[in-house]
Amino acid sequence: MQDDRDRYVLFDRDGVINKDLPGSVCSVDDFELLPGAADAIAAANRKGYRVLVITNQACVGRGDLSAVELDAIHRLMLEQVAAAGGVIDAIYVCPHTDADACDCRKPRPGLIEQAYEDYGFDRANTWMIGDAARDAEAALAAGVRPALVLSGKRLAEPLATGITVFDNLGAFVRQLENRR
Repeated sequence: MQDDRDRYVLFDRDGVINKDLPGSVCSVDDFELLPGAADAIAAANRKGYRVLVITNQACVGRGDLSAVELDAIHRLMLEQVAAAGGVIDAIYVCPHTDADACDCRKPRPGLIEQAYEDYGFDRANTWMIGDAARDAEAALAAGVRPALVLSGKRLAEPLATGITVFDNLGAFVRQLENRR
């Protein structure tokens, strides 16, 4: 459960932390951090924020990527973030496709709800950062603060009023206040 000093930020993965590819990131060779993303995570940690990743990975449900391969991609991401001095506390993955109509696939809030059950964060003071309207919709449905970055899907979808948009993850983290 939450310590009084703990603050959380929830980040989508593809288009926020790493480059989003048209056919999905389906191997460690495809995985490439976005410029400044690892440094932004480390900066969030230094400001007293714990980082959780909330990601849809339909490539698993489609059979394009195995769970073992996804774990290898996530190990690489964790290693690269750690090399910059950052820590990702947990990664929550929906492996389903839209056709599965599960509760964990964004825009539904299931993964955020699971993270809340595990960490007990203060919803009103927790941000969910994504690159698509479905990320913001999941945040709103879960009662956390939505924000979007322009480093991924370029926000072709219409947005709900009042959703803050940043150029990239670094720009978002710069606006976070220090908590410790």
